[in-house]
Amino acid sequence: MKAIIIDRFGDANIFQEIGLPMPEVLANHVLIRVAATSVNPVDYKIRQGLVADIAPSFPAVLHGDVAGTIAAIGAGVDRFNIGDEVYACAGGVKGTSGALAEYMLADVRSIAHKPKSLIMAAAAALPLVSITAWEGLLDRAKVQPGQKVLVYGATGGVGHIGVQLAKWAGATVYALVSSDRKAAIARRLGADFTINYCDRSVEEFVAEHTNNRGFDVVFDTVGNDNLQNAFKAAKLNGTVVSIVSLSQQDLTLLHLSSMRLASSSNQLPDCV
Repeated sequence: MKAIIIDRFGDANIFQEIGLPMPEVLANHVLIRVAATSVNPVDYKIRQGLVADIAPSFPAVLHGDVAGTIAAIGAGVDRFNIGDEVYACAGGVKGTSGALAEYMLADVRSIAHKPKSLIMAAAAALPLVSITAWEGLLDRAKVQPGQKVLVYGATGGVGHIGVQLAKWAGATVYALVSSDRKAAIARRLGADFTINYCDRSVEEFVAEHTNNRGFDVVFDTVGNDNLQNAFKAAKLNGTVVSIVSLSQQDLTLLHLSSMRLASSSNQLPDCV
């Protein structure tokens, strides 16, 4: 099969096309004929060598997100059939092969039937960002109907899924954006209110939308120093969930307001 590989760490020009043997179909695995993949931060960090400990062996086939059609089925697989259209976050890290090839071997526990409403390219863009948003909002924050949920980076990869999941969970969703165009996108995704953070300070929009009480849940997809803004926006005993907290932060506000801080990371492939 044709595959796009790297044989060393570096920038984007190190990719090369070679021929590789077809993966052997293992028990409880399926072979996916790849139709589409997508790029997540973990993919380019592996390629750059920034997370070398989780990189596949060279020649490495990268990318975990995939959409395609099942071409072969291993022993023990009973929920899928040859020809099924599926999507998954299923590889591209140590011990697995990725989606930058004609075929990808995937553990059956990592795949799902592709929604009929989505084309392959759209389905391939969903897995890791959706896992990250679900983990943050539903598993960690346990968003409930009627809660006020503030989403930073509401039209980004994880943020735009977060807006939809929070709305699906019954929350009132407040989307933080930087332009009118992004505000329109956020409203189409289900946001009840949009806030342009370039025009309003945290203190101003907390006063306007919560009467100075703060939001029940703040989903921070920006992270690092933006955590201080997230702390300011959350209510007493509220919850802040961050997907990027790779920095030292002053936790005074967190302590004074008895907030809960949780993390959900799309930097590492929890899906495999």
